[in-house]
Amino acid sequence: MKNITISDVAEALGVSKTTVSRAISGKGRIGKKTREKVLAYIEEHHYTPNVIARGLAQSKTYNIGVVVPAEYNITDLPFFQSCLFGIQEVAAGMDYDILLILSNPEDTSRLERVVINRKVDGLILMRTFVEDKQANMLAKKGIPFVTIGGTNVAHAVWVDQDHKNACKELTSLLIRQKLERIALIGGDEKYMVTQKRLCGYLEAFKEAKVPVRKDLIYLGMDNPALLDQCVNEILNKQADCIVSMDDAICDNVLKKFRREHIHVPGDIKAASFYNSSILENHVPSITSLSFDERELGTEACRSLMALIEDKEVSSAELPGYRVVSGESTS
Repeated sequence: MKNITISDVAEALGVSKTTVSRAISGKGRIGKKTREKVLAYIEEHHYTPNVIARGLAQSKTYNIGVVVPAEYNITDLPFFQSCLFGIQEVAAGMDYDILLILSNPEDTSRLERVVINRKVDGLILMRTFVEDKQANMLAKKGIPFVTIGGTNVAHAVWVDQDHKNACKELTSLLIRQKLERIALIGGDEKYMVTQKRLCGYLEAFKEAKVPVRKDLIYLGMDNPALLDQCVNEILNKQADCIVSMDDAICDNVLKKFRREHIHVPGDIKAASFYNSSILENHVPSITSLSFDERELGTEACRSLMALIEDKEVSSAELPGYRVVSGESTS
């Protein structure tokens, strides 16, 4: 069966192509009976507007870019995948396709090329940084973009989970269990999420009026050798509990415990500020924080679509999280 065009519809009904276009878009002046006649005809003949032609007419590509850091680890994939499911659900409903972009946060040239060549109508940044060259560049270019994670870039729209209060709640739970020496191991300090999780940890101690053991806070522990060394130091300082900022760090801490025959929670307790499939089947079960990453992607894409349509959009912090109480802190 031949695919019909706007010209075919116009010729069959004896109207102009402009009239057909107005009937489809719902914009512009056109009589009610004429619109109904056009819509009835295209439904009967299964006419689908050509997205490329529609994009040219409206100066749109009907593509959005999703920017993933080129330096991501295999342990980041569950998070990115869940967010992408949410983004795809909203984008598909708006006839948009996704262009996946691997970009080095320190080198914006690849991302700039996508913007200059007008490959996309807007972008979603999947990771944010304290000093964010990518977000700053996009803000200067004036292209619609949304960040997943908070950002320091002025007037940028972001969508994030409530990491600070979630981490504060989990840390407070441990403090109420009369744990006096709670160590914290985190990743790279340049990530915005690292700063938010640290803030929540510190606020829990402040609210409980318990002194913080700053010598038990270790950041920048993405390197396995550094992580191994810091765990040894924490054990020598006789910590009651080790809280990991994310699932990957927690998994490596637990692996070290198994190698060293250190028992959880008998010898030391363990918790994580982020839960995922990496930890969910661990024995004993790990006390952790559970977030809805799919919702994060959904909200980020909805915000981007609104920006593309020149609507007013505010940043949003999603309140939903859950403290999963496991045997690792019992």
